[in-house]
Amino acid sequence: MDVVHERCAGIDIGKADVKVCVRVPGPGKRRRKEVRTFSTMTRDLLAMRDWLIAEGITVVGMEATGSYWKPVFYLLENDIETWLLNARHMKNVPGRKTDVADSEWICKIVEHGLVRPSFVPPPEIRQPRDLTRYRTEVIRERPREAQRLEKLLEDAGIKLSAVVSDLLGKSARAMLEALIAGERDPKVLAEMAKASMRAKREILAQALTGRFNDHHAFLARTMLDRIDAVTATEARLSEEITRQLAPFRRQVELLTTIPGVNAKSAEVILAEIGADMSRSPTAAHLASWAGMCPGNHESAGKHTSGKPRPGDPWLKGALGLAATAAARTKGTYLAARYKRIAVRRGKKRALAAVGHTILTSVWHMLTNDAEYAELGGDYFVQRTGRARQTRRLVSQLNMLGYQVSLQSAEAV
Repeated sequence: MDVVHERCAGIDIGKADVKVCVRVPGPGKRRRKEVRTFSTMTRDLLAMRDWLIAEGITVVGMEATGSYWKPVFYLLENDIETWLLNARHMKNVPGRKTDVADSEWICKIVEHGLVRPSFVPPPEIRQPRDLTRYRTEVIRERPREAQRLEKLLEDAGIKLSAVVSDLLGKSARAMLEALIAGERDPKVLAEMAKASMRAKREILAQALTGRFNDHHAFLARTMLDRIDAVTATEARLSEEITRQLAPFRRQVELLTTIPGVNAKSAEVILAEIGADMSRSPTAAHLASWAGMCPGNHESAGKHTSGKPRPGDPWLKGALGLAATAAARTKGTYLAARYKRIAVRRGKKRALAAVGHTILTSVWHMLTNDAEYAELGGDYFVQRTGRARQTRRLVSQLNMLGYQVSLQSAEAV
């Protein structure tokens, strides 16, 4: 095979040490190979970098191993072109699995140009990405704690969740605080209902009749305090994310013009894909990287699976939430697309398709620095033509056993 990179290196990364293989031109037409082991302490990694620079290495490849690749990658990226490689693209020959053999294999496939580097965001995007991912985990903890609180109330015979839709709402929170403080009279507790909940005072009194004791009060207090702490942590993280994404405020504002995409979703999307779309030649490349398109697996002329690749779970989660919100909007193209696909393929596939459409729009908007172009809820009707749409609807009514005669509204 042709040699694409004359001076290259492959690194097999572990928690305690790294195995580094370099391949450079040797005497005559032969190539010289050398393997060294370095500790993952910063002092030894600096010595590794100096050795690679002295050998004239131009490209370094390494496998994405947990979070252990980060200190090595960040230390090398400013001095040598560094590639982070997907483990699925570089499997070695079975039966030859050692750390040294892996480093040699990585070096060889980089040398012959058999792999492509994965996307690693620039430093100005990495920090917001860490923050948005941690905020997502913090937000996920709140409903978990609320479910624990609901189970605790069930244990005490308090059926509050059967009457109110949100245990953490103003009315329910006031009743819970009173229960914890020692109030046990159901009628007194029911009178704490606010706004529209006051119409349910009678059934609330029944729901609040139970055997809530000091043990339940202690656990409920602890759970509510943890929920409050989660809310405070989320607010702190959101404030820091807003500060760090200040240079990208224009891009965030553009993304929020998409139906269903709020400020938090826009921040997650931008933190995951960055603001520079040159890494993805087309919107299809971005959708494939994110795992927001069907998989492609063909053998002997047969397609055996359409399952999408894992992609970026954080980005897919944000797009899923945005697609769910967009599907509930009125008179928008995204809502019309959801309804059109949900009838034929089901709700889950429809949400995936809407998420794909949102990501495609994001690529075009960030590439062209343009706001979202709304096509309208009647886009598909206009595209297929009124006559075709009319025939389709009349055909559906005929299949249900109805005979239909149409009269134009203009003639009435």
